[in-house]
Amino acid sequence: MFAELNSILNVSPEHFSTSEFVLLSDRQSDASFLLHHFLGFYLRAGCQVCFVALAQSFSHYSAVSQRLAKEKGQLVFLEGLQESLSILNPHDATTGSEAMDFLRNPGAGLQCLFQFVSSSVNHSRGTEDGGRGPPVLLVDDLSVLLSLGVGVDAVLDFSHYCRAAICSELKGNVVMLLRCDGEDDDDDVGSDDGSERLLRGLTHQCSLALHVQSLPTGYCRDIHGQVEMCDRRKQAGGQQRKMTFQFKVHDKGASFFALGTSSAVL
Repeated sequence: MFAELNSILNVSPEHFSTSEFVLLSDRQSDASFLLHHFLGFYLRAGCQVCFVALAQSFSHYSAVSQRLAKEKGQLVFLEGLQESLSILNPHDATTGSEAMDFLRNPGAGLQCLFQFVSSSVNHSRGTEDGGRGPPVLLVDDLSVLLSLGVGVDAVLDFSHYCRAAICSELKGNVVMLLRCDGEDDDDDVGSDDGSERLLRGLTHQCSLALHVQSLPTGYCRDIHGQVEMCDRRKQAGGQQRKMTFQFKVHDKGASFFALGTSSAVL
């Protein structure tokens, strides 16, 4: 959990907004460190967390707190990659999770995945050892669904239903990660690229967007990239809060700098 990022977002495990949809995205960079942050943040806040990991295994996110949270029922973790391999490999004796049934029937959409999320959140809320905070859904990463043949509209429907069930009904939060291919091109608004269409659609749905990208000045040893933040919640005067800050990822954390304050980037 990154204290500097909490300060930028004006949140803490003891005080944070609910009913929020946070969109994490990256381009020619890696935003997964932000997902690590939100996982630790919400577990420390005592929230019930459902983690749909489509790109990484549990060992990638495993730490003492995560393992304990999983054992106590505070964290439900779906290893989508492993489940997908079980379904796609005809020689695998296991049947795979029903949550990934869209691989058996692509035309069915993501209804089974949503049912898994809904049942996991509602079941964990009823466990005696669960956390006291609101439910949270984390997804890593939505672009994997596109590569598995799921259409953009189906993914947008999935995010919409997750928001309705978790943010609206249960007053919880949703955090989703999307990796974008290629270079950013503001003039290419008519692009048919799936990840770009999905990014535009999710941006309209989210309340907070954090977009990670490489430095426009090129490679720098001391600064790994920058984050563009757009807080779409209405501020005083009806303005959306926007800012850009730079970051450097360490072995056990990350540092964040206001744009232009690091001596490494002029």
